[in-house]
Amino acid sequence: MKTSMAAAVLASSLLPTGTALAGGESGFYMGAGLGQGTIKADGASLGGNDFDGNDTAWKAIVGYNFGVVPLIDLAVEGSYVDFGKPDDGGAEVELTGWDAFGLVGVNLGPVGLFAKAGMFMWDSDIKASGISDANSDTDAAYGVGARFQLFSITGRVEFEYFDVGEVDDAYLISASALYTF
Repeated sequence: MKTSMAAAVLASSLLPTGTALAGGESGFYMGAGLGQGTIKADGASLGGNDFDGNDTAWKAIVGYNFGVVPLIDLAVEGSYVDFGKPDDGGAEVELTGWDAFGLVGVNLGPVGLFAKAGMFMWDSDIKASGISDANSDTDAAYGVGARFQLFSITGRVEFEYFDVGEVDDAYLISASALYTF
């Protein structure tokens, strides 16, 4: 009986705790994402032609989750985003930049929902109708998403909107994998 009890205690101590399975693990995290970047612009900024293009986009992410409240995630996050080279009938827009976000989320077990708001420091290179125009600025950015966390690994899907002044719409739909240290 004592051997069985000792084995049960030892086995239960090796199992992960509920908080590790519940997600929202505190600490520094990093990862990468892949998705589709879409850029839309009216003809005024592209030599008279409207633009609606998309391409494979990627991002590298670093952040810190504070884990202050058990059911609420509070984090800060930064990433480098590359929209690829969306083109639309001879016009091409390259958009890259660095972003910084504040995140707030709710934990629903290993699944969570989050929203984020921040700034996007971007560089663009627009080529259309023989015109080449390079610009850079800093504008607002927003996002929403869902995540699934198991131990220190998080998978998430999200929609991010970048309020880039150079174009009408710039958004990214992506899937990311993150690791919390």
